[in-house]
Parts: sequence; structure tokens; C-alpha cells
Amino acid sequence: MPPDPPKPRRPAAPAACPICGRPVVPQHRPFCSPRCRQVDLGRWLSGDYAIPGEPVGAPDEED
Repeated sequence: MPPDPPKPRRPAAPAACPICGRPVVPQHRPFCSPRCRQVDLGRWLSGDYAIPGEPVGAPDEED
């Protein structure tokens, strides 16, 4: 018995800029403009974005 033919895929939804929600422009991917790219960079540099983890403290001196 031959395998079932593959199901047709739905076209992918157009990607949206994570900053403003407008459609992504290929040369600025994943953003829509240089402005949104700079806004994102500013958020990283100011510490608005953070990766959760254990707080960084002074190293223990056990030696």
C-alpha cells in the first residue's frame, strides 16, 4: 500500500517586526526598518532585555 500523499501546506504568515508589528523588510530582517533595529539594540544595551538565571555574586573563597 503506497503512503498517503503529503498534505498541502498553508502559506506562512508574513513575519512581523518584533518592535512595531509592521511587515519585515528582508534587508532589515527580523525588523522592518533601521529605526526598529536601533530601538531593539538600545533595549539590549540599557538592560531592558534580560536572560533569566542565577544572580551573579562574588566568587566563594573556599581555598
